[in-house]
This record gives sequence, structure tokens and C-alpha cells, in this order.
Amino acid sequence: MAAGADVRAVERPLLWQWPATELATAYCSGRLSPVDVLRACLTRIDQVQPTLNAFVAMRDVVWAEAEASTERYRSGQPLSPLDGVPISVKDNLCMADLPTVWGSPALRAYPPAAGDEWPVARLRASGALIVGKTNVPEFTLEGYTDNPVFGPTRNPWNTALTPGGSSGGAVASVAAGCTPLALGTDGGGSIRRPASHCGLVGFKPSVGAIARGHGLPSLLLDFEVVGPMGRTVSDVRLLFEALRGPDPRDRTSLACATLAGAPATPRALRVLYVPTLADAPVDPSIARSCEAAALGLRALGHTVDIGTLDLDIAALTAQWPQVGQIGLAALFTQHPEWRSSASAKYQAMADQGAALGAPALWQLLDKVERLRRDCAALFQRFDIITIPAAAALPWSAQEAFPPVIDGHPVGPRGHAVFTGWVNAAGLPAVSVPTAPTPNGMPIGLQLIGPYGADDVVLTLAQAYEAHNPWSDRWPPL
Repeated sequence: MAAGADVRAVERPLLWQWPATELATAYCSGRLSPVDVLRACLTRIDQVQPTLNAFVAMRDVVWAEAEASTERYRSGQPLSPLDGVPISVKDNLCMADLPTVWGSPALRAYPPAAGDEWPVARLRASGALIVGKTNVPEFTLEGYTDNPVFGPTRNPWNTALTPGGSSGGAVASVAAGCTPLALGTDGGGSIRRPASHCGLVGFKPSVGAIARGHGLPSLLLDFEVVGPMGRTVSDVRLLFEALRGPDPRDRTSLACATLAGAPATPRALRVLYVPTLADAPVDPSIARSCEAAALGLRALGHTVDIGTLDLDIAALTAQWPQVGQIGLAALFTQHPEWRSSASAKYQAMADQGAALGAPALWQLLDKVERLRRDCAALFQRFDIITIPAAAALPWSAQEAFPPVIDGHPVGPRGHAVFTGWVNAAGLPAVSVPTAPTPNGMPIGLQLIGPYGADDVVLTLAQAYEAHNPWSDRWPPL
């Protein structure tokens, strides 16, 4: 399938094309029912799954849940604005009624968890219709989506290419219209970069904005957060509002709650656009599109400067691979039975992590604390930092990373250089679509705010979206 194939613009969306924010209104009026929409979404999944390989498990019980949701609307008692909205869950989030394979042969026979991870529990309580789980790379430690259990997921805009990772199954499914929303995780850009590769909105909340617990062991310290993906900022915000909020069992969520508030009032913001970090190569199409989008914020009344990022992140970037290595070493110590069935690559990574020892971890944590202090100072001068979501356009679906960007050789994190520091700093960031390449491949721009300013980031993203609508662009499947 060629990337330059025609894109359909639909005047009245098919049921699987409806935004999540419009479904509740249609349900309340009786124009649509959750059963109708679920049927359309599952039919769409059947159509595209053989091509994309986005899902790894489906839930039969979702039909009964859709019927119960339909009855709640008939009686005027929906559980929330998400009631009856089809959604998927990334296969590194534990569910009580589906296995969590994590892309690894080590967990293929592992039974479902004793209960839902807390964000999944909140999702169920909202009445959302969880249709199934989406594909990930093994242990969600890669920037593409392929694993020895389920195989590669493909980008709906060009099926020879990857949707990115590790939330690749999630973004591929939403971009293709399988569900209007997906729930995923972002530990180093795993929501924002895939969203940029598939023309979606992907939101990484502040650390603690969505309380976590009862899940898999952490491989990425507190860098990894749960977040939503969708076709519009309004849809993403709808899911975020259903999931956000503190839980006394998660102390980071208590800290974040002290800064949370009502959606930010629109005002003139001081924006810094950073074209690249430390002269890292960027695809020229991405550079042009993201700069134009960032400068376009001036038309919304904001001040936009172009400059460098006044943060010392070089040492942290160089040490980044150690985070996953140390995390895997700890995982295999806790679950030695998983090590023997894990792919050799990850066994080697765990060996490297074990050899590093506690001093390396302590040094890493010290760099993270300094970064978080420096970010607080930086956001005294600026309200928003903008930077491309990814340095490279999508590459071959079964390659872990692009080896060359703009003619320059790069390593495994060359395409991901713009996202990891945001996770380490614990900041909220959203990737929004910008003008695509001439052959139609999507591009994304990050909007990054200070810790706890999730509402400011999303409000700016919504204003940008209103002037740059993209939700009618559909891939040529």
C-alpha cells in the first residue's frame, strides 16, 4: 500500500469514525446506541486486523457490557461521558479478565492478574467498553512494535512501515478507526512518538496525574505514566478526565493533585520552540512542518521564540539505556522464571544492568533530580516548550530503529532524542499533528508544560487544533 494513496474526507462519519465526545450526546438522544457503535468498531477491527496486527486479545463479554450501557442510557443513568465508548488497553496494563503478555514468550502462559491495574479499574467504572488489548514490543522497551509472540504491527498510513512504539498497536488501531480512544503508557516517548507517526493526539500526563498501582513491575522508575491517545484533543481530554486524580496508595498522585485545577483560562503564553537538541539530525520534512506549526501559535496570541533548550541533558541521554537495563535486571531477579523464556536480547540487557550495580542507579537518580530542579527554573521564563515529537519519519515495520536520519548515522535512540528527557523530568506533554509530508505521512509536534500544568498544555493543544483541524484525515486502508 503506497503512502501517497488517496485520503478520504467523509462528510458524515461512519459509526466507527465518530469522536468519543459526540457519542454520549448521541446515546442520550437515542440517535445511536452503544451496541450499534460497538458492532461498527468490531466490524472495522475484523477488516483491518489482518493487515495491521494491532490487537493481541479481544473480550467477548464486551457485548453484554454494551447492552448494559444501552440500558443505562435508556433509563437516563449513564455512569460517565465515557459510558458506551469503545476503547482499547495496551498489553502492558494488567486486566483481571485478559492475560498481560507484554510481548514476551516469558509471559505467554501467564494468567490474568488478580485484579485490574488502577487506571483500568477507573476505566471500567466509567462504563467504557474495553474491546481488547493492543500489541507492544517485548517488555515495552523499544521504539517500534514487534515481538516473537504476536509479530509486527504496521502503520495504517503505509503498511510497510512501523507505527512506532511501544504503543504501536494502540495508535495503529485508533488511526484506522477501530476505536476512538486507546489507553497506553509512555516511559520515554511511547505515546507521543507513535501518535506523531500515525496522525493522532497522544498525551503524556505529569508524573502522578493518573494514579498507578497493581500493575507490572516498573522497568523505567517513575518515568512511565499511563496516558490517552485519540484523534482529537477533546477526546483525549475526555479520557484523561476520567482517569486523573489521586489515590492515597500512590504518593506521587497526591503531590500532583495539589497542582491540578480546572481547565486553564486561555491567555498569552511564552512559548519556546526548540528545533533540535545538541545538533541531533532531524528529518527535513519534520523540521519544516514543526517549525511552521510552532510559529503558527503566534496567530493565537502567544509569544514564540526559537532557541535552544537551556538544560543539561547530555549526560542523562547518554545514560538512558541503563534505565531499561537496570529495570530488567531487577525484573528477572524478582521473576527468575521469566528470564529463561525472554528473548536473548533482553537477557543480555539484564546482564548489563546487573553489572552496573547500585552506584550507576544512584548517579542516574541524582541527574534526574537536578533535571527536575532545572526544569522548574526554565519554566519561570517560559510557559510552554515545543519540539518535534520524533526526529525521524516511520521506518520499516520490523526494524528496531532507523539507522540514518537526514543522511547522518544514528543509534537506537536517534529517532527518540526529543522525548525521554520529558519523562525523566516528569512533565506533561502532548503530541499534536502538524502538516504531513508531501506523500501524506503524519508528523507531530510536542507541547510541553511545567509539572502539574496538564490543563494548560491541553488547553493550548485544543486551541491549536481549532485552527489546524486534522481529524477528517483517514489513512488509505
